[in-house]
Amino acid sequence: MKIFKGQGTSDLGKPWRYEEDGLTVIRGCAWSPPGCHPTGCGIKTYVNDAGELVKVEGDENHPITNGRLCVRCLTIPDYVYNPDRMRYPMKRAREDRGKDKWERISWDEAFDLIAEKVAYYKETYGAESILLMGGTGREGGPMLPAYAHSALGTPNACYTQSGYSCYIPRVAGTTYVLGATYPEMDYAGGLPGRYDDPAFTLPELIVFWGKEPLPSNGDGLFGHAAIDMMRRGAKLMSIDPRVNWVATRADWHLRLRPGTDAALGMAMLNVIISEDLYDHDFVDKWCYGFDQLAERVRDMPVEKAAGICGIDADLIREAARVYATSKPAQIAWGLAIDQKSNGVQAGHCVLALEAITGNIDVPGGQLIGDVNDGLELGFGWNNLGPELQGKIMGIKEYPAYVGLVLNAQCDMVLDALETGEPYAFKMGGFEDTNFLAGTCAAQPKRWHDAMVKNLEWCFGIDVWMTPTIQACCELFLPLSTTVEHDTVVYTHYGASPIMAGAVNKSITVGEGKGDCEIMYEIGKRCMPENYERFEDYYDFLEYYRLNNKQTFAELREEVVHQKVETLSYRKYESGKLRPDGKPGFNTPTGRVELYSTMFRQFGEDPLPYYEEPQLSPVSTPKLAEQFPLVLTTGARTYCYFHSEGKQIPYLREMNPDPLIEINPDDALRFGVADGQWVEVENPFGKCVLKAKVSQIVKPGVVHAQHGFWFPEKDGEEPSLYEVWRSNINELVPHKYIGKLGFGSPFKCLLCSVKPAERNYDTDLQEVWDRFGKLVK
Repeated sequence: MKIFKGQGTSDLGKPWRYEEDGLTVIRGCAWSPPGCHPTGCGIKTYVNDAGELVKVEGDENHPITNGRLCVRCLTIPDYVYNPDRMRYPMKRAREDRGKDKWERISWDEAFDLIAEKVAYYKETYGAESILLMGGTGREGGPMLPAYAHSALGTPNACYTQSGYSCYIPRVAGTTYVLGATYPEMDYAGGLPGRYDDPAFTLPELIVFWGKEPLPSNGDGLFGHAAIDMMRRGAKLMSIDPRVNWVATRADWHLRLRPGTDAALGMAMLNVIISEDLYDHDFVDKWCYGFDQLAERVRDMPVEKAAGICGIDADLIREAARVYATSKPAQIAWGLAIDQKSNGVQAGHCVLALEAITGNIDVPGGQLIGDVNDGLELGFGWNNLGPELQGKIMGIKEYPAYVGLVLNAQCDMVLDALETGEPYAFKMGGFEDTNFLAGTCAAQPKRWHDAMVKNLEWCFGIDVWMTPTIQACCELFLPLSTTVEHDTVVYTHYGASPIMAGAVNKSITVGEGKGDCEIMYEIGKRCMPENYERFEDYYDFLEYYRLNNKQTFAELREEVVHQKVETLSYRKYESGKLRPDGKPGFNTPTGRVELYSTMFRQFGEDPLPYYEEPQLSPVSTPKLAEQFPLVLTTGARTYCYFHSEGKQIPYLREMNPDPLIEINPDDALRFGVADGQWVEVENPFGKCVLKAKVSQIVKPGVVHAQHGFWFPEKDGEEPSLYEVWRSNINELVPHKYIGKLGFGSPFKCLLCSVKPAERNYDTDLQEVWDRFGKLVK
């Protein structure tokens, strides 16, 4: 049959929708749920005459994914028709928290109830008493703060991960050093000819630093693009304690000790500067503070860094030289950079490496968006007014954090939930977050206890009944899946000139709604002054997700819009990075600030520095005697997105139990066998995980999966689907953060491991009996 390219129409009708073998085929881009970062993978859904989803395939016409699709999308029918899927709004009484005593209500009743509660708590305790908590994915990016500010009228949005240790420490570093959001590796995603486009240059070197993109496709980076470029001749370098897929194909693998990234980055800078391998032209014209940076990194000679990181000194030198002399070279730096109190400084080092080697905003280097890219973070913020804005939690204590993301500082939020100081939260909302299951929050049992005790009324939005909603909420709003609503997906949250994709509705199951539509409906009732300008949901969608640059109908027909209108290189030369249109970067000096005047303004060291993790064999040697293993958490898998997907039998068969990787030497030392359940413990908590004995991890290091709960188990309190049994985040301490409020040691802790007293193996037959039958 004829292949559509997302342009115009044909004799088969609009290209986003056509008939094939008696089925209607709808082309679109996938976003969560099922869980994924905003990669916008191309999908084709096949729907029969009864309106039922028959199958999902990859769309070979998608310019980036080219028909490749992971198991999360291939099992979308198992999400859509899962018997545990929540399909209707539900409510229960306050005294029935933790109990399965839900009753079905209408959407109008649900929205009116939220409006009633918002009005009550604003009048009684002030708008600041309302707290909206949110997670990753769905229709993310700036969704959470806009949801809180524009729809509920509270200043307090909160992503609950201690130190906001996901993406934002990197964004803070780049914003306060570069004047732009995170510079992604250039994989020609926005170019019509992709790798063959004459504007693109194949990188000679791809560095994955603390990032495993193939299972996670983090923040919109399509991980398989690295494979595409590797096949065309690009070489790989891996900086990671683990031997992941990338490391096995890499020419260089630096297996550093978790939490020591800043030391490695400073040493590499030292080599490049001392051996005169840097780009003099770019440094002279576009960098500020080079001499100060050069003086600072002299404090980290290679031999010192080698001792800190546990890497051979000659390998550090070679890696620095290879990166500096590869033209162009690119770095994809991941979550591991964020998840330490020193994460902003580690990110500062990486950004400095990219800048002094001349790899900023060049073909095949680090791609950044122009001043017109990105989505509106502050929708509704200005309408709150100065008095209410000044009450956002943490604005005085952590202005670099709160002012950047317009979120309440999450560690202070937990303190306030427990103590009522500086003021008490009374009403809560959970927008697509299951953080009690160990997806993000440190010490989630403390969050649980504080919310159950002190939040008087809560609502939650999700596809499933989660432990978080079951424990805390009086109202449940059902979320639709990616094939059941119309919306827009942007790679990199709109901040890079890659693509926008239409999430095209294929079917209707139950009464679920998408996040943008729920936000719109709540906003119309609670904050009409922000929403009365919009004629309908699509008018709002075009403003909020498309910046009024095109209609959704136009994008739907195009399916994928590559952002060629804003894609250019060396934008610092043409004034596209600054609101005033002048050449340079959007920083106080107009240059890449290797010496950050913004950090200095916030009372932080303006230059990168190394800080030993607060809990490590070096900083706490006596503690390490009792807890001798370095613990790193948050392992990504191909079948799950954080806590989501545990109800899908095919996915559970692939990864039925929460794993902890342990080196054979350590397994022998602690009497642990492969496949044995073990108790993992440190001063903050403990849990049980299943041992995977493997050379993947370094001796002395263990690597744990996160976000595990067991939806086939009892959902009522105190079990909550046995959410506390394997909750690795119980071992992550609260408020071990950096000076600016960012970063927490999710990937550099201490623990002990010993055989558990019993077997906790998942009964896969129980999973199949509960979730395996598709109900249509």
